[in-house]
Amino acid sequence: MAKRYKYELREHNVDYGVPLPVADLKIDIEAQRTLVERRAQHMANSWVHEARGTLIVSKRSDGSYYLVDGQHRHRAMQLLGIEETPCEVHHDLTQTEEAILFLIKNRESSKPNAIDEYKIGLTGCIPLFVDTQQVLDSKGLHVGATSTNSIGAVNGLLRITETYGPEVLKRTLDVAEEAWERTAETWDGMLLGGLGMFLGKHGTQVDSDTELAKRLGKAGPAWRWKSSVHALSTHGGTTHSGTGGRVSVCYAEIVKAWNKSRRSDAMRIVI
Repeated sequence: MAKRYKYELREHNVDYGVPLPVADLKIDIEAQRTLVERRAQHMANSWVHEARGTLIVSKRSDGSYYLVDGQHRHRAMQLLGIEETPCEVHHDLTQTEEAILFLIKNRESSKPNAIDEYKIGLTGCIPLFVDTQQVLDSKGLHVGATSTNSIGAVNGLLRITETYGPEVLKRTLDVAEEAWERTAETWDGMLLGGLGMFLGKHGTQVDSDTELAKRLGKAGPAWRWKSSVHALSTHGGTTHSGTGGRVSVCYAEIVKAWNKSRRSDAMRIVI
């Protein structure tokens, strides 16, 4: 039977909510993950001061303060010129204990899954989530495990709304259903993402959504589209492609389906 490993930390003094100068917080590069400057810059660009949380700090025996968790937030504060921040201060830990504390904190701070995050957004009446839900309500759809009347690709739906607006999301769902009927495969995130990108970029050039749906349906049912796009985006399964890559391939295939047999350059979409 495999040995069970536990993260154990001895009892020690901890002070909560201690305001400390940002400039006084040191980083032990041997005990920290690699700082990604781009991530810190993104945090700084979208900074919400009231939601910054508390940095986890170790006060060592020499009186110096070392970051245990919150390195990227710390760097974002430096970029923003923030001079002081509340900290959770742990006293007299060894470097090994600091590592254990880091692992415990990150193991317990799990990010909410996409559906939970969506429900929280709705509860908070955040416009992005509310506008998306209004579109789903109009179609008799809801978020959850993907099925005939449920869509699991929550992040994909939100991305369409955020990038192109709820009108394009509604149009995307309408065309998908008309092209491939209402099935679980129809609501695949990759297909909806590609179709949403197509309508978001070229919707004004599509004079008939029914014509678009006919062309998509003629090229095959949703499951065949899904299989074909996956094969193209992974070069027949020999390479890996993330969601963004598959959506882009699907978008390109939809452009091809729209352009097929269109001889006039004015009627063709160029990407």
